[in-house]
Amino acid sequence: MTTETLDRTTNYRSEFADFEGIAYLNAALQGPLPLAAARQAEAALEWKKHPYRLPDSAYFDLPNRIREKVARLIGGRSDEIAVTTGASSGLAAIAAGIDWKPGDEVLVGQGEFPAHRSTWLRYEQAGRLHVRVVQSRGRFLSADDYIECMGPQTRAISASLVRFDNGVRLEAARIARACQKIGAALILDLSQCVGAMPLDMRDLGASMAVASGYKWLLGPYGSGFFWISDEWIERLPLGAVYFMALEGAREFHALPSTFRAVPGARRWDSAETANFTNLAAFDSSLDLVLRIGVDAVERHIDALVAEMIEALPRTNCVLVSPEERERRGPYICLSAREQKDTPGLYERLRDQQVSVSLRQNALRISPHIYNTSEDIARLIEVLSVGTGTATLRR
Repeated sequence: MTTETLDRTTNYRSEFADFEGIAYLNAALQGPLPLAAARQAEAALEWKKHPYRLPDSAYFDLPNRIREKVARLIGGRSDEIAVTTGASSGLAAIAAGIDWKPGDEVLVGQGEFPAHRSTWLRYEQAGRLHVRVVQSRGRFLSADDYIECMGPQTRAISASLVRFDNGVRLEAARIARACQKIGAALILDLSQCVGAMPLDMRDLGASMAVASGYKWLLGPYGSGFFWISDEWIERLPLGAVYFMALEGAREFHALPSTFRAVPGARRWDSAETANFTNLAAFDSSLDLVLRIGVDAVERHIDALVAEMIEALPRTNCVLVSPEERERRGPYICLSAREQKDTPGLYERLRDQQVSVSLRQNALRISPHIYNTSEDIARLIEVLSVGTGTATLRR
């Protein structure tokens, strides 16, 4: 099925605001808020303007809807989901909860997103753990690289399922099996793929996972979730517990005087969990992703990325992501053939109103459900300048 057929049939573009002439190919940075979600955010602001209209149930029912919908997207259960402000807050909850022992080691891949280093800094500086950086022995960091570095001191591996800088997809299940043999935790960051490709946490085998909600899930900035497996719900000690995760907290007229955390993952919710101005919008964004279906989202993105790879002017650009679909996430990265020219190529795209990201001296191009073949054609036209294959429209 062509992307044009998908567009005509489903009219995904109509779910979003006018992009003002921009070819927006930057979902891996920020997914645009759907119109319906923006309306829900406006309605939630009305609650704040008129707080006497805010029902008590919103403090619990809204985050619980988020849990249920996220669980459907990742093949989990709602009681395994904590509502957070993003991937970093989920990582912070994990770091605060683990009872670190002298000599414990956390493995982090070379060039990983900075949150996978900054999370552990205070614990490392306090001498409670050591961060070991896993080096790549090939072009891309692989499961073998992580497994080779694992040892008796390895307590956790903190890694992105899809890398932010090159789109490489990690063979998580292989690492998970190796972790299980030594009792270590595999912590996956799903930020650059959840909502854009089908996931099943049982198949991935992770111990815990974190994600931001403002990229492929199309939620507002400051939304996200933390998933934890049954085994680790019991193994992970409590960190800071927000009072709404205490038993009996729902009864505002008689707040609890005994302090026991509720069962399940809710004990790791971020503080002010019912941030209704954010969560009302996030709830609506999740509705859209579920209504379209992650399989359909993946097919649409894959078709656009395939067009991009096929038309890429190889005399001018170099693909820095794996070309094989099974080895990468829902986007690709590329650079100018002369790497020093990549920033200039990025500025040329900006000048021609094509929005992508510049990351680690590579262009990250991340289409989503609102993009069309016309957006890809505009991208290729700009990239082709100087190769004799195109002349920019003025």
